[in-house]
Amino acid sequence: MDYKRLDFWSMKAQKEGYPARSVYKLKEIDEKFTLLPKNKGQIKPDFKVLDLGAAPGSWSLYVLRKLSGQGFLAACDISPLSRRVDAGLFDGQNFLFRQADIFTADTQTELAGLGPFNVILSDAAPSTSGGRGLDAVRSAEIAHAALSYAAAALRKGGSLCVKIFQGEDSAALIKETRPKFNLLKTFKPEACRLSSFETYIIGTGFKRQS
Repeated sequence: MDYKRLDFWSMKAQKEGYPARSVYKLKEIDEKFTLLPKNKGQIKPDFKVLDLGAAPGSWSLYVLRKLSGQGFLAACDISPLSRRVDAGLFDGQNFLFRQADIFTADTQTELAGLGPFNVILSDAAPSTSGGRGLDAVRSAEIAHAALSYAAAALRKGGSLCVKIFQGEDSAALIKETRPKFNLLKTFKPEACRLSSFETYIIGTGFKRQS
């Protein structure tokens, strides 16, 4: 499939000022599971979000627009964010971006120190190899990293949204994660490509033990 060809979601993203179509996956997830406060008046000063695998920046832009200058968003990716359509939001005092590898201990220590977070998001995905089994294994490794961030820095009662490629490892990961949240669901947004075997693990009501 030619992923470079503009489809409905890609054109919608261009029109509405987002660098990638992935924003509509988060939008649908947020509307269904209420990851972020529904209106500005519900945002507390200490409300914090962590966006892992943030580039090119669509999910971060969506969060910042919903926060409306309140709360705080930290984002991280090994690649830079697109500055084409952020209209200065990436320069705001309530946003911090680190261009770094989310797997490194130094990065995790720094980002966890910015918490605790009410929401942790991860739309990160491995560079696909063409082998579904291998790609699923690599995706599970990224999802495990997101869970490590949750264990270190997700606030009790917080929410988690992580992309994963479906496979044997994803089933094991879901089983491992389920007891850590009051509610755990898998969900495939409408904006996912039909040929994609990605899905999202959404957990709400994090059961922090400490």
